[in-house]
Amino acid sequence: MSDKKAFIISGGAVDLDFAARFLSENRRDSDMLIAADQGLFACEKLGMKPQALVGDFDTAGRKCLEPYRNDPDVEMRLFRAEKDWTDTEMAAELAMEKGCIEIVLLGGTGTRIDHVLGNIQVLALAMSRGVPMIMVDPHNRIHMHNHPFTMKKSEQYGHYVSLFACGGDVQGLTLRGFRYEVENFTLGSIGSRAVSNEIAEEEACVEFRSGRLLVIESRD
Repeated sequence: MSDKKAFIISGGAVDLDFAARFLSENRRDSDMLIAADQGLFACEKLGMKPQALVGDFDTAGRKCLEPYRNDPDVEMRLFRAEKDWTDTEMAAELAMEKGCIEIVLLGGTGTRIDHVLGNIQVLALAMSRGVPMIMVDPHNRIHMHNHPFTMKKSEQYGHYVSLFACGGDVQGLTLRGFRYEVENFTLGSIGSRAVSNEIAEEEACVEFRSGRLLVIESRD
């Protein structure tokens, strides 16, 4: 079974210094690099050639594709602008089609809040297929879970951990090893009850019976 991951660079805000460092520390030669629309520009500035180009390229313009049209090492998945899915979702679909065991999205945040929310929905899509997916930028690491999980203080991303119920209430939420703990709590999809918690012990446990839990690890 393949153990390759997919790294998608999308068209949102990409901090090039952060992206270069993050990819250097986390991406292996065997992993897949996918550019979604103008994420291609970030790849080129980073000096990295993607294995796949995905999207309608209405933002980047299709002229940027010319250097890759006859490259046998670059797969193109081009779509009309009048489509039902975002470029990032189609890139994630490609990653899952190729058998990638994990998906990492850079450029998933930025000024377009509608795209950020759409990308969070893509996290849910990957989770529903059994493929872990995270979205990262210099200040946030975002992931979604439908089963209990643990977090290590030594591996956390920043200082704060915020939890949100997605698509309905999260039932039976129990937090251990956090500064603010709860037992068998119902986290509703209305309100901000679980924002800005902190990991207090080396290992923190998040347990719940049902629901989808969005986790945002953040730093200022």
